[in-house]
Amino acid sequence: MDIWYPLAEGQAPLLYAPEQLIYLQDTPADRFYYILEGTVKCFLSAGSGEERILTYHHAGDLIGEAAFFDKQPRVSSATALTTCSLISVDRARLHTVFARHPDLAVSMLEYLARTVRLLSTHVDSSFLQADQRIARHLLSLRPTGPDGVIHCTHEEIGASVGVSRVTVSRVIGEFVRLGWIQTGYRSIKILCPRELEHLVERTVER
Repeated sequence: MDIWYPLAEGQAPLLYAPEQLIYLQDTPADRFYYILEGTVKCFLSAGSGEERILTYHHAGDLIGEAAFFDKQPRVSSATALTTCSLISVDRARLHTVFARHPDLAVSMLEYLARTVRLLSTHVDSSFLQADQRIARHLLSLRPTGPDGVIHCTHEEIGASVGVSRVTVSRVIGEFVRLGWIQTGYRSIKILCPRELEHLVERTVER
């Protein structure tokens, strides 16, 4: 059973169609969401209309929890990428769940720490080369099945790290040649995570 399933006990899920907005950047965060089914895109929007994808969330993930806990406006927006089934969690609901499952509070703190790390990654990625950005992004993605496969496209990776699709294809091809990853239709499997980590840590100028 998923660790967050107690959030859904006795609750009716909310259904979202593909491309339907779940929440909007700079709006109050009076609740967060637990994804039962589907994929959600979280992104930042600039005043110019430019969009920067932060990450994609799948079944079993939480979204919108960081702004909910610090009681500040949302720093990003979220849209359903596929048909999604979500559980809405407000403060009253969370207090009830924590009272019944106190150990869940520690898991929530750990999840929040990972969220902060993800946001920090997007801040300092501007100092990395394209191949380092892509390697770091791949390491941050969560496999969607027991076989360790990550489902994503070159366009999605490029939008997430701020490089072109052509650059992503070139870098991914090099990672395949080196034997670090294996690719399939809209999917990637990391074979040598340590090699990707070493690449991210390198500061050698080209």
